[in-house]
Amino acid sequence: MASPNDQSDSDDREKRMSPRPRLSPREAAVWTVTRLQQAGFAAYFAGGCVRDQLMGREPTDYDVATSARPEEIQRIFPRARAVGESFGVMLVRHGGQTVEVATFRTDGPYSDGRHPDEVHFTDAEHDAQRRDFTINGLFEDPVAGRIIDFVGGQRDLKARCIRAIGDAHERLREDRLRMLRAVRFAARFAFSIDPETADAIREGAGNLKGISRERIGQEIRRMMMNANRAVAAWELQYLGLDELVLGESNRTVAPTRLGQLPEPAAYPTALAAWVFDRHGEGTEADRAARRWRKALMLSNTEYDTLRDCLDYSRALRSAWPRLGVARQKRIAASAPFEQALLLVQTADRQEFIDIRRRVLELEKTGLAPEPLISGEDLIGAGMKPGPRFRRILDGVYDAQLEGQIGSREEALDLAVLIGRTIGASGGKGG
Repeated sequence: MASPNDQSDSDDREKRMSPRPRLSPREAAVWTVTRLQQAGFAAYFAGGCVRDQLMGREPTDYDVATSARPEEIQRIFPRARAVGESFGVMLVRHGGQTVEVATFRTDGPYSDGRHPDEVHFTDAEHDAQRRDFTINGLFEDPVAGRIIDFVGGQRDLKARCIRAIGDAHERLREDRLRMLRAVRFAARFAFSIDPETADAIREGAGNLKGISRERIGQEIRRMMMNANRAVAAWELQYLGLDELVLGESNRTVAPTRLGQLPEPAAYPTALAAWVFDRHGEGTEADRAARRWRKALMLSNTEYDTLRDCLDYSRALRSAWPRLGVARQKRIAASAPFEQALLLVQTADRQEFIDIRRRVLELEKTGLAPEPLISGEDLIGAGMKPGPRFRRILDGVYDAQLEGQIGSREEALDLAVLIGRTIGASGGKGG
């Protein structure tokens, strides 16, 4: 019979072995702030999470700012990991969540227009002053349940305004990417940009030359993946940022098709709509796409999809009604079709409806059925492998799509006939 001590040891082992409950991001962040405050340091939620909560949005993560220095954070959280120790940034892991904890700081000169050359640890008020926009300069003490606002962020949230903290020209010189961030925030939240901040952006637009294409591309991707993408496009044009961003002359055109693009739209599809807005559906759109590939650092896959969206949407608008059943089925079953059809919808709603109705009819007999025969079947029928195999199989599959054949035997008979025809016409491949 087990003794009481044996039972107690067993319970302890069971508790140690049982998984800890996973906390929400906020619960983990509150625990982190509480530990820091209990150790005698000031500690608050900072930045975007405070902004989002005040706007009634659920933050996806929580950043903590504190008066504790990195070595003091390490003592409180021995397993914390430094990711930017020179900037006072540590990662604290708790309850299955990772919380970024940064020491209050002021920044030195930004000689590269992106990162400070040096930082100095300071207090909460000075830390708020070095941030970009007032709506991002707020703190929250979740323990005391109060908002700490040194920069007028709550006022600008109510006014729905993007305003640089302090001198707008200075804030934008420190980090030139902030010009694009201002546009992204304005579009995302449907806010206006403060006139002084807008003037500073317009005057400093040329300074984007010094920012890496990768970073510019990342900002544009985030703009285009938001439902208010057309607002972002308009602001970029209005502020003169499109010239440096896209590698082409500034244009003042209404991003109509971009604004009418329904969800869900992939990033290349949004770019295709914007290309059409700025350059029409002619060959200039293709030249623009090639420029944008370099300007926005598109991956090969993104560029190929952008090009397919342009090509397929134009084909759907110009040639779709004249195509045969097989060609229509092949297009409707292709990967670019759905995104290209979204582009058609932005140009002509009735065309979109007509194509969609036709696809529903085609689906009744199968858009992409399994082919009745393969290359191995051709070899089994005594044919010699070669380039003509593709022509034979395509011809047989088209007949299958059109309902002219329905069995393997019929497919093989047609394959032999097509093979003879190709041979009689001088086709190569044996």
